[in-house]
Amino acid sequence: MQHDWILDVLADLKTFASANDLGALAEQLDDTTLIAAAEIASKQEKALAKTDGEQGRLGPDTGGLGRHHSA
Repeated sequence: MQHDWILDVLADLKTFASANDLGALAEQLDDTTLIAAAEIASKQEKALAKTDGEQGRLGPDTGGLGRHHSA
């Protein structure tokens, strides 16, 4: 959401590249757009998971692992 603007910029750059016979650049921008969209989606999923409490926890109780016990 807050990073979606970059997808618009990449689309504008691709339009420019295509209009100016810069085919290789236009193709590269397609790849770049896919990578950007995937990373943005991943960030959003992680943020949602944190707000749902599914991430950021330490995990199950370790039962005092790491403490020194006398025999």
